[in-house]
Amino acid sequence: MRIDKLLWFLRLASSRSFAQEWATAGHIRLNGRRIERASATVREGDVLVLPMRSGVKVIEVVSLPVRRGPFPEAQTCYRVLDADGQPPLARPQTDT
Repeated sequence: MRIDKLLWFLRLASSRSFAQEWATAGHIRLNGRRIERASATVREGDVLVLPMRSGVKVIEVVSLPVRRGPFPEAQTCYRVLDADGQPPLARPQTDT
């Protein structure tokens, strides 16, 4: 699936044209490689590093969406990783 379409389907981009601009800006990484084409192909298992307003988001594509559905549906297609490419660990509760 094209990266611009994926970003729009996953509701990480508000419009397909914004997703195209975002991809061609060269700030997105796909499996560690810099992406400069909106037509770059993304497959299941690929890792994307996305610059967001609140910081950097690292996600692994779990499944390719078939449509731009509601946000909860879109979230099932990827999982958020930490900067090391691992799922974030649950932090133990500490009593202070």
